[in-house]
Amino acid sequence: MVDILALLQCLNTCLSKTVLRQLSHVVFAMLAMTGRVTMLGLSRWAGQGGSYRTVQRFFHTVIPWAQVLWVFFCQHGLDQGAVYILAGDECVVTKSGKKTYGLDRFFSSLYSKQVPGLAFFALSLVSVKERYAFPVRVEQVVRGAAEKAASQAKREARKSQAPVQARKPGRPTGRRNKNRLDVALTPELLHIQTLVQDQLRLMAGLVPLTYLALDGHFGNKYALHMVRQCHLHLISKLRADAALYLPYAGPYSGHGAHRKYGTRLDYRHIPDKYLKQTTVEKQIEMRIYQIQALHKEVAQPLNVVIIVKVNRQSGAWAHVILFSSDLELAYDRLIDYYGLRFQIEFNFRDAKQYWGLEDFMNVNQTAVTNAANLSLFMVNLAYRLLRDFRQTEPACSVLDLKAHFRGYKYVDEMLKLLPQKPEPILITHIFNQVTCLGRIHATQPDFGPS
Repeated sequence: MVDILALLQCLNTCLSKTVLRQLSHVVFAMLAMTGRVTMLGLSRWAGQGGSYRTVQRFFHTVIPWAQVLWVFFCQHGLDQGAVYILAGDECVVTKSGKKTYGLDRFFSSLYSKQVPGLAFFALSLVSVKERYAFPVRVEQVVRGAAEKAASQAKREARKSQAPVQARKPGRPTGRRNKNRLDVALTPELLHIQTLVQDQLRLMAGLVPLTYLALDGHFGNKYALHMVRQCHLHLISKLRADAALYLPYAGPYSGHGAHRKYGTRLDYRHIPDKYLKQTTVEKQIEMRIYQIQALHKEVAQPLNVVIIVKVNRQSGAWAHVILFSSDLELAYDRLIDYYGLRFQIEFNFRDAKQYWGLEDFMNVNQTAVTNAANLSLFMVNLAYRLLRDFRQTEPACSVLDLKAHFRGYKYVDEMLKLLPQKPEPILITHIFNQVTCLGRIHATQPDFGPS
C-alpha cells in the first residue's frame, strides 16, 4: 500500500507538520471515498485523525498552493530531458446561492452561454514527451465593479450601435499614425500576465520555457502583446475570417513610403508555394499551409499555419488558422503544441469528475481557494500514483485507483473489528483480493476453493 504521508514529505518545506498531516488525511479520503467531495464526505472517509473539525480547519487555513504545486511537480513529475510548454485556460464551475466568494455570471463553453458560478484560471506545464499537463498555478477569477460596469457599457453600446455610414476613401482629415506597440491591456489580461510572471519567478529558470499556448479567445493583438511582455511566444488561434495580408513584393512606386501590405489572403485560393503537406483520408483532403503574414492591427509579422479540409465528394470546405509570434517555429511543431494545449482540459475534466471541483460547498475566500487548488493538486498526485500502478497494469485508470484505495479502506476497517489479527501472509492475500473488487483493468479475484 502506498504511504500517502511519505509521498507528501517533499512539501514539508512549504507546509507545517500540522497542515501536512491534515493534507494526508484529506488526500486518502479523496482517493477512497464515493459520492460528492465535500467536507462532511471527506470526514466520513478520513478515519482517525480526520474528523469534521480537522477537515474544516484544513480548508480554512491559508496555504501557499503555488509553492505546493510547484514543489510536488519538481519532486514527482519533472523530467529534466523533456520539453515543456506553458498552457493556460479558464474553467467555469456552476454554483447556486448568493454568498459564495467570487460568485458571478461567466461564459461556459459547455452550456454555450453565461451561467452563474465561479471561474478559475489555471496554468499547466505540458510535457511534449509524455503528452500530459501538470497544473502548477490556479487562481480564482474575481471581477471588480469597474470591470463589470465596462462590460455592461460595451454590451449596451453594441446593441445601440448605429449602422456604419460609407465615407470617402483615404485617411480622414486630422488622423495621425498610431503606435501599434502602445496597447492597453484589459483587466483580464493584466491578471493573467501577473500569474505568468509570478510563475516564471517561482520556477527561476529550472524549466526552460519558450511558448505560452492559449485558446482562440486570446487570438488578438492584446494577448500577443501581453505574452511578449512576459518574454514568451504566443501560440493561439485566429478567427476564421481574420484579415491577413501577404508581404508586398512588388516594385517601388518611386515616391512615398515603401508599400508594406500586399494582397489580402484568400483562404480558398492560397498560393501553392506555401503548401507544406497534403493528406487524403476517406475522401477528406487536408492541406497545410505555412505563411509569414501581416495583420494591420499587429505590429509584427505572424507565423501562420492554415489547415484546410475539403470533402472531395460534397465539396464542403473548412479551415482553421493557427499562429505564433515565433517566426522560426515549424508548422508541424506549431500544430502539435497547440493540440497539446487541450491537455489542460483533461485536467479540468478529472478535477470535476473525481476530485470535487464541482462538488465543494465552501463559501468564503480561503475555503474556495483551497477547494479548487486541492482538486487540481489531486490531478498531479493521481498521475504520480498511476505511474507506479501502470508498471504492472498498463491500462490502470483513475477509477481503478480509487477502487484500490476503497478496498484498502474496507479491509483496514474490517481488521480493526477482529479480536485477533490474522497472519501477515493472510492479511496480504485479503488486501490483494479485496482491492481488486470493482476495478475495471485488473485481474478479478478468484473466490473458489483453493
